[in-house]
Amino acid sequence: MAESYSEGRSTDDEFQEQFLNDKTLKFVGAAVASVFTLVVGLFIGAIIFTQVDSELFVEIIYPQFVDAFLRVLGIVLVGSLLSVTAGVIVGLGRVSKTKITNTVATGYVGFFRGTPLLFQLLVIFYGIPAFWPPGQFPLRNWAIPAAIIGLTLNHAAYVGEAVRGGISAVPEGQMEAARSLGMSYVQAMREVVLPQAWRNALAAIGNDQVILVKDTSLLTVIAVPELISAFRNVNSATFDPWTPIILVAIAYLMITIPLGKIVSHLENRADWGGDRR
Repeated sequence: MAESYSEGRSTDDEFQEQFLNDKTLKFVGAAVASVFTLVVGLFIGAIIFTQVDSELFVEIIYPQFVDAFLRVLGIVLVGSLLSVTAGVIVGLGRVSKTKITNTVATGYVGFFRGTPLLFQLLVIFYGIPAFWPPGQFPLRNWAIPAAIIGLTLNHAAYVGEAVRGGISAVPEGQMEAARSLGMSYVQAMREVVLPQAWRNALAAIGNDQVILVKDTSLLTVIAVPELISAFRNVNSATFDPWTPIILVAIAYLMITIPLGKIVSHLENRADWGGDRR
């Protein structure tokens, strides 16, 4: 009885070992990836050849989608620069040993991570002008500044947490060694800790900036004429959903794919201990 159980268990172990070897897993992974790629390719091909109106596609590229694309690109560039800069400050505040600084930074992160970006955009766009009497708000075109402010404040919280995590991952001995060499806390943080923390946080920061690009789709609710607004205008005029949707997808990918390449390049340059490709 015991021998039969032992033999059965041994057979199961051999089967599992044989099934889960590297070659089998590679084959299964390649097969699944190939089937998935084929299905997606066929789906996209069917849409392009059966649903997209080529004449309308060419007609709406300029000026509707070109203007919307350039507007989104400008918002992304400014928002990314400001959110990363502010996020580094927030991250430093999160690791500060000064109680008030740490408390303020923690509260900031808690609020902007705990409430939806859409809510924050509405508060900024409608709430700030309400402090002025009707019709006396100094900015005529408030939508784009409100969009940049909202994206910056929201994503600075996420970048700040990425920076905090990056700093926490640096061994404490690095700071102690720098201080023992006569550096001040600020010098040690700037020259020793932050470069290593940046390398640790770079992937998370890059991912957040890609999300920032996609978050621009929410700006339609505060009357920013961006890509989703262009889609809605074309769709309401022609009742053709797929032609403008394809253009929206292309426009977003034209931003997110190069951004991903830039982040990968920066990660590769920051990989001091690895081979640079």
